[in-house]
Amino acid sequence: MTSKLKSALITGGSKGIGYATAQRLVQEGYRVTITSRDQAEIEAAASTLGEGTRGVVCDVRDLQSVEQVTKAHAEAFGGLDVLFVNAGVGHFAPIQDLSAEDWQAVIDTNLTGAFFTVKAAVPYLKESHGYVITLSSLAGKNPFAGGAAYNASKFGLNGLSEVMMLDLRPLNIKVTQIMPGSVATHFGGHTPSEQDAWKIQPEDIAELVVDLLNMPARTLPSRVEVRPAQPPRK
Repeated sequence: MTSKLKSALITGGSKGIGYATAQRLVQEGYRVTITSRDQAEIEAAASTLGEGTRGVVCDVRDLQSVEQVTKAHAEAFGGLDVLFVNAGVGHFAPIQDLSAEDWQAVIDTNLTGAFFTVKAAVPYLKESHGYVITLSSLAGKNPFAGGAAYNASKFGLNGLSEVMMLDLRPLNIKVTQIMPGSVATHFGGHTPSEQDAWKIQPEDIAELVVDLLNMPARTLPSRVEVRPAQPPRK
């Protein structure tokens, strides 16, 4: 760790992977801003993370909202070193039953929201020679029935992440996409339980983020696929 305290902005940071990653980065000495659309949830999460953490309401579907949050983070912490693009939603239904509203919500959050978040952060990441990590999914390469909106958003995020890596690498900004399989989170209204012990845990992804940040500067793992080591046999 250098003498300058580093900082990270994490979207969708009130619970699950975002919260676990914030917690791990705080342990590493980072100052962190976490965002959520829910005021009560983000305030509660920030208070448990402790000093050096900011919890801010932000809707990644709104470019102006993202720009304001990013600017405020940079002003509060003297710049931006790490951007974790984590906010995401899922609505699942056969294509004939999927509503236009649910389709739009998923695409706007998971794909357009990622574009807005990175676009707002690039001016600050150029200054810090920073790092962008996008949370995609193995659903971005493996379609499944009922996943029209979610699969499309993650296929798109994979492509966007690869292009961002190519566009931003000359600016000394690293970009990595993490593509997990089954993770024990609250995603889609699920409540994690002992039956999820076989799944990837949020803290596992958090540890992976730290490992990426500690890679030698000359090395860029641009795509990381992560699967449960021992899934149940069908």
